Amino acid sequence: MQREDKKKSAMEVRNLFFSFGKNKVLKDTSFRIEEGKITTIMGANGCGKSTLFNLMTKNLYPGRGNIFLYGKNIQNLALKEFARRVSIVHQYNSSADDITVERLVSFGRTPHMKLMQGRSEEDERLIQWAMEVTNVKKYKDREVSRLSGGQRQRVWIAMALAQNTKILFLDEPTTYLDIRYQIEILELVKKLNEEYGITIIMVLHDINQAIHFSDRIIGLKDGHVEADGAPREVITTECIQKLYGISLGVTTIEGKKFVLTV
Repeated sequence: MQREDKKKSAMEVRNLFFSFGKNKVLKDTSFRIEEGKITTIMGANGCGKSTLFNLMTKNLYPGRGNIFLYGKNIQNLALKEFARRVSIVHQYNSSADDITVERLVSFGRTPHMKLMQGRSEEDERLIQWAMEVTNVKKYKDREVSRLSGGQRQRVWIAMALAQNTKILFLDEPTTYLDIRYQIEILELVKKLNEEYGITIIMVLHDINQAIHFSDRIIGLKDGHVEADGAPREVITTECIQKLYGISLGVTTIEGKKFVLTV
């Protein structure tokens, strides 16, 4: 299945407010997620990006405002129905020590299965496809606990792919991985977007990775959107100063932008 060029919104965050007690985390936050693109949410620690991620994935509920998925308010969607439309890979994941790769990936089909129903041919096809795309099929009979960090991350992504959704959320997918596995995971994300048309929404800390693996960047500061647009347009020395409170040089090499962090 090849990617189609679409411009409609997959999700829309509209006038979102959220507080933990008296601590106002999000303040009238609004933006759209374009279908078929990779959108990266970034900003300094405490800017509200994790809270925003949890609101967009129905782990939290807004104090005010709404989030729409293809025009439907996600507050009106049951969790199982939401899971049929959106898949999520959280930053921290755990599984039983003895669970195998194939068994874990098969859990991705749970939202589509009826009570007491076994795997259908479609379930089996998608489980095998997800393992092939993420290059973990060769480990299908191995315990997930025996894999490296990068391999485990691929398994969690495979489980999300088995849900067969149009949208994939990734919360800091490269955290705790060495640079080789970071790049491999981000290249996989790019492949899922370009070859299979999956809309990607992810949180990243590394500015240069965000620049080179995103179609669009949403930069948060103090609970509101400070930057929103294509990386080449929004990532500037001034923008980084606003988002992170630090002055870093931005240069262009062979048409690509890089942030100088040393």
